Amino acid sequence: MNAVLSPPPEASPDAPPRLRAMRVGDVSAVLAVEVRAYSYPWSRGNFIDSLAAGYLADVLVDEEGAVLGYFLALPGAGELHLLNVTVAPEHQCCGLGRRLMQALHGHGQRLGLHTVFLEVRASNLRARALYARLGYAEVGLRRAYYPATPRREDAIIMRRCPPLADADRLDMDRPEVNRPDVD
Repeated sequence: MNAVLSPPPEASPDAPPRLRAMRVGDVSAVLAVEVRAYSYPWSRGNFIDSLAAGYLADVLVDEEGAVLGYFLALPGAGELHLLNVTVAPEHQCCGLGRRLMQALHGHGQRLGLHTVFLEVRASNLRARALYARLGYAEVGLRRAYYPATPRREDAIIMRRCPPLADADRLDMDRPEVNRPDVD
């Protein structure tokens, strides 16, 4: 039998980005995205400390391993708190933010943490619109939360709760099932 080995297929230029857990070795590349995306970026120490504390942290990488985006979230008290989600400026408006958020929601489902909280700059209308499309509602305000020039900027607090399962809904047609038993 004569087998002819063909070379492995080359990576497609349209290969979808891959999501994986963030590692300490990613921090330099993540920080490079962070400083391009924000006027007041997180520090290297913020990322290192978050990873050391065991926070949820994923990176979205292209076929060559370049970081396109990432998120970090704090699990606890029956919920997730999104601390940072960023897409590299040159890759924004391509659906990557949605993909990162869906990955975050998937982690929450697996961990049984169905409610997610986040803060977003009041001026970040694109992010607020994305979060609203993903089921987040504005639930509060943190005054002067973010650094900004000439003065600090407010943060909008947003929350995403899962829809109630049918078994958890109040049955409005049968009020007797909604009344607590009173002896």
